Amino acid sequence: MTDDQHINLNHKALDEETLFVVSQTFKALGDPTRIQILHLLFNKEYSVNGIANALDLKQATVSHQLRVLKNLRLVKYRREGTTLYYSHDDEHVMKMLEQTIEHASHN
Repeated sequence: MTDDQHINLNHKALDEETLFVVSQTFKALGDPTRIQILHLLFNKEYSVNGIANALDLKQATVSHQLRVLKNLRLVKYRREGTTLYYSHDDEHVMKMLEQTIEHASHN
């Protein structure tokens, strides 16, 4: 890899909060169900029931996973009447997820 191909990261020491958030984000992305949910939300918002139906999961499972993702600010929601519609909330993480999926699919 040439120097031009390296990603330029700021190499200062990371504070404890940053370390914690980064590790929790990677932990969240280490779960197949959460990856499926984020992948589904890539281009379209869904209700909890819509996610459950699209991924053939129980509503309680989806709600739990969305709570984890929301706490990490990876998803957000908007309310329409009594229904909550979820969408992704971090373009950086979505790009990283997309690149990781492409990497996994690359032969």
